[in-house]
Amino acid sequence: MDGVGATLAQGLLLFERELLVFALFWFLIGMVDELVVDALWFRLRLNPEHHTRRLAHDAGGGALHGRLAIFVACWQEADVIGATVAQMLATWREADYVLYVGCYGNDPATVAAVASAVEHDPRLRVVIHDRHGPTTKADCLNRIYAALCADEERAGRRFHGIILHDSEDMVHPLELALIDRALFEVDFVQLPVRPELPQGRHWVAGHYADEFTEAHARLLVVRDALGVGLPAAGVSCGFSREMMAQIGVIRGCEGDSGPFASECFTEDYELGLMITRLGGTSRFLRCRDADGQLIGTRSHFPNTLSTAVRQKTRWIHGISLQSWDRLGWSGGMVERWMALRDRRGPLIAVVLFAAYLLIMVEGALALMRWYYGSAMPVMAAQPAWLRYGVMVCIAGSVWRAAMRFMFTTREYGWREGGLAVLRMPLANIVMIMAARRAVMAYCHSLAGGHVAWDKTEHLAPSILARVKAVK
Repeated sequence: MDGVGATLAQGLLLFERELLVFALFWFLIGMVDELVVDALWFRLRLNPEHHTRRLAHDAGGGALHGRLAIFVACWQEADVIGATVAQMLATWREADYVLYVGCYGNDPATVAAVASAVEHDPRLRVVIHDRHGPTTKADCLNRIYAALCADEERAGRRFHGIILHDSEDMVHPLELALIDRALFEVDFVQLPVRPELPQGRHWVAGHYADEFTEAHARLLVVRDALGVGLPAAGVSCGFSREMMAQIGVIRGCEGDSGPFASECFTEDYELGLMITRLGGTSRFLRCRDADGQLIGTRSHFPNTLSTAVRQKTRWIHGISLQSWDRLGWSGGMVERWMALRDRRGPLIAVVLFAAYLLIMVEGALALMRWYYGSAMPVMAAQPAWLRYGVMVCIAGSVWRAAMRFMFTTREYGWREGGLAVLRMPLANIVMIMAARRAVMAYCHSLAGGHVAWDKTEHLAPSILARVKAVK
C-alpha cells in the first residue's frame, strides 16, 4: 500500500469514528425521546376512556348549536377549488354555516371556478382580496376575516366558531357537528388529517400518509392527554369566535389586520399554540363514525420529490425556524419539550445526513479493504460503550419501523404498512433536502428578503368522483 493510499485510509477511518460518535449521540437522544412518547401512548391505550370514539350517523345533519364560518384561502386553485366547494356544500347538510372562499382579482380562473361550482347557494360567500396576489396565505385569511366581521355587523349576529380548510380538502359529513359541539367546551379543536393515496406509484405521497397517520394517531393524542398546546394543522381545525377576536386585537397591535400572522409561513401552527399561551383550552378529537371511518379531512399531498421538498421547506421554515423567534420558549417543562420536538427538524436533517454519509464512508472502506487486503490499516479496537450504543440504536430503529408499520397498517392496510417501512429512507431524504432549503430561505428572510406565498400545487382528480357520490 503506497503512502497516499495509507493516508487516505487512515483519514477515512478517523472520519468514520467521528461520524459514528456524532450520529450515535443524537440517535440515542432521539430514540429516548420517542420511547417516552410511545410509553405515554401505550398507557393511554390501556385506558378505555382514551380509545377512539365512535359517533352515530345521526350525530350530524341536523341544526348546529351555533353558526359556523369555514375559511378557504385560494391562489391559482382553479383545477381543484370548484370540486372542493361543491363537495363541501353537498356533504355538509347543515344550514347554519357560511363557506368563505378568499380569492384574488388577478386570479380570474379561480374566481370563475368557485362561481361555477354550484348554483346560487346562500351558504357560499366569495371574498375578493383588495390587493393582487399572491400575498401570503395568512394575509388572504385576514381579508376573509375582515369580510366576516363586516357580515356580522350587518346581520347583527355573531358566528360561534371559525374553521380552516385548504383548497383540496375532502370533508366528512360529521365534521361540523363535532366541531360545533366541541367549541362549547374549548377554544380550539383539531380533527385528524388523513392523506389520500393516489392511484399507481405513490412513494412520495405515501410517506405523507405514514407520517400523518403516526402523528395524528400517536403524538397529538399524547399532547392532548398532557394538556399542552396543540398545533393547528390548517385543516379540520375550529376556533371559538371569542378567542379569534382576542387574537385579532393582539395582532392589530402588532401591525396585522386580523388574527393570522401575515409574515409567517405556518400561521396555523402558531395560532394553535398561541391559544394555549393566552389561557385558552385546546382539544384533539380522534373519532370515527358508525361505519368506522375517521372523522376528519382527507387531503391529497405532493407525489413528486421536488414538490414534496418545496412543501416541507415551508413547514420547516415556519415551525422550526420562524417560531423560534416569534414564540420563543415559555411554559412548563412539558411545553418546552414539545416545542423542542417541533423545532428539531434542521437538527434531525444534519444527523440523518451524517448517518447516510457514514454509510458511504463504510462503503468506501469496504472497497479499500477488498482492494488492499491485509495491507489496509486497521483502527484501534472500538470501546465497549460504542459497540453497545450501536446495538441499541439498531434495536431502536427496528422498533421505530415496527411502530410505523403498525400505525400505517391500521389505517391503510397490510400492503401500505409494509411499504411504509421501505419509504422511511425516502422520508429522510426529503427531510434533509427540505431542511437545507429552509435554512437558506430563513437566512434570506433575515437579510430582508420578501416573504411570499410559496404554495403547493394541488392536483386531486379523485375529488370529482366524491362530488358525484354525495350528490
